[in-house]
Amino acid sequence: MTTGRGDFTLTMDELRAVARYVVECAEDVLPVFEDAVPDDPRPRAALDAARVFVDGAPRSQAQRVTSLDAHRAAKEAPTEAARLAARAAGDAASAAYLHPISKATQVGHILRAAACAARVGELTAGEDPAVATALIERARDRATPVVVDVLRRYPRAPVGRQRVARLMVDLDAALRDSAPAVSRSDEGP
Repeated sequence: MTTGRGDFTLTMDELRAVARYVVECAEDVLPVFEDAVPDDPRPRAALDAARVFVDGAPRSQAQRVTSLDAHRAAKEAPTEAARLAARAAGDAASAAYLHPISKATQVGHILRAAACAARVGELTAGEDPAVATALIERARDRATPVVVDVLRRYPRAPVGRQRVARLMVDLDAALRDSAPAVSRSDEGP
């Protein structure tokens, strides 16, 4: 099955690969939110809904609803780190609905969770930019060739003034400017 109402086509396997990547990035920082707001299950529910899709279930309202709920939790969180962790979880659920339209804003659905995780690491390390740099490198290494191939179908991430936007631009450049993506058919046995 594919989704192609747009500028190009995305297969369900490609969407699952992107969602898996975003989930992995968001899972790294979920404990930051849960430590700050232990009684709020919304970001975890978003990650759970994303995992259901990643594991092969069809996309459903669960991803849409839990994404919105996690983003609401982010707005209510008491610290920047907790807000970013909840936002990353919301992005994981929404990754199932990445649109195949050639707009730079769509890149956020692929990379923002990793940029949020890098910023959370930076914050928890006392604003140490070296920690964010290391986490962006980890996110680059975590991206599969399929994720990089999908990313390259979109324009580059929009430049912004906020730290998360700058980290997203750094990750975008690191992924796009790395060695050419290898398609699954090009990989050996």
